[in-house]
Amino acid sequence: MGTGSTPCASCKLLRRRCAKDCIFAPYFPPDDPQRFALVHKVFGASNVSKMLQELPVHQRADAVSSLVYEANARIRDPVYGCVGAISYLQNEVSQLQMQLAVAEAEIMSIQMQQDPTTALLQNQIEFEDEKSLLLATSNNFSNLQHYLNDFAASAGNVIQDPLKRESLWT
Repeated sequence: MGTGSTPCASCKLLRRRCAKDCIFAPYFPPDDPQRFALVHKVFGASNVSKMLQELPVHQRADAVSSLVYEANARIRDPVYGCVGAISYLQNEVSQLQMQLAVAEAEIMSIQMQQDPTTALLQNQIEFEDEKSLLLATSNNFSNLQHYLNDFAASAGNVIQDPLKRESLWT
């Protein structure tokens, strides 16, 4: 038997005698029957047993942990499982990266409006003389405005902040 005289969670659920060499006993203790119930519901006891037998003993605990995680994900989202959760999180990261890019561009725009020379120097742009600095400042400012307008138009699906600004330049 797995632990003392109490059958493991799998043997208890399957209503069978828990042998000394039960493959489930080390990974599905009797005090957590829900863990095996989820795995059994999604994968089946026979398939889980085959998977565990094919693995070296030192990898079985990680495999069971993964099976439990996937089973929980499959119960929540029967079609996509873990992939659905990963896709959702990747989409969130993309949206947050776009929001960050817009915020950084707005900061640079405000810095350029306040003091173009300092803003460019803070961004580590080096110029030989004041004339090239002024030319670069005016070119960069118009390019920045064009970039921000294009970016804002293409980022229509980005969740806007609570202030709901109508334009990046107001």
